[in-house]
Amino acid sequence: MVRSHLHIGFAVVIAITTALAAVNVSALNITPFESDAPDLTIHIVKTPTDGGIKEDVSPKYRERFEKWKSELLATELGRDQWNKYANNKSFVLTIVVSGDRKGAGTDKYQWNDEGKLVGATITLSAALEDGSPPPIYYPVLNSLSTDAITHSVSRTIVAATRLSHELGHVNQTAEANMNLIQTQNKLMLQYNSIFVENGLNSKDARLLDLAGQMNGTPVQIWESREYWSEVNAMRYLSQRINKENFYCFVFKKIRRNIETYAKAYEDRFSQYPEFTNSPCWD
Repeated sequence: MVRSHLHIGFAVVIAITTALAAVNVSALNITPFESDAPDLTIHIVKTPTDGGIKEDVSPKYRERFEKWKSELLATELGRDQWNKYANNKSFVLTIVVSGDRKGAGTDKYQWNDEGKLVGATITLSAALEDGSPPPIYYPVLNSLSTDAITHSVSRTIVAATRLSHELGHVNQTAEANMNLIQTQNKLMLQYNSIFVENGLNSKDARLLDLAGQMNGTPVQIWESREYWSEVNAMRYLSQRINKENFYCFVFKKIRRNIETYAKAYEDRFSQYPEFTNSPCWD
């Protein structure tokens, strides 16, 4: 299984570098790369004074978006994270619902001249409730894949969990160093070019040097971000379904996914008591 995991990592490194680079994009269908390529530019802007959450949602999709938002706000975590941005006049979080894309993504980050994150855009597919990502990189989102015989998770909970994953990306980037992200943007492309040129030899001294400057390879950087956002999704899900009859089914599947595909990241999940104290975690 580890061998398969590594093969997938090598196979997708090109797509990660060109489509994801130093920002965060999450696919919610078959592969991690079906979302639109993000805006990788480092945008420097003045700190806003009229910030908050801006909902760019057409009337066509308004009703379904309100249902997704209601599910998110049904939990303490969801309310806290939503209000964190809704009430921040120095930060603009734009949420878009689009019928022209698959999955979801977070990009168009904006920074002020002091290097502080002051804006970001989350784009959600109008079909956010549909499809299922792979268990590799998405152990939590994959746990909600349709299985009508065993359990029934509402489509709005699925969408809200995916929205919480994207909010996790905004939270992460707000704590990140803008200069490091800028460096990663630049060097990932160089890494990718050399990696292809040398026949996928990750031991190349040039690649080792670039990885040192970036604090990891492109795959490591990207998957680390995805797993941190999966932690956020899992915290939301724990609060939302802990009284549902399918709670243990979902959480046992999450644990199987983590142990099989993300063992190196297991401590990120287990540090939270809502996971380790779960009756379904043992």
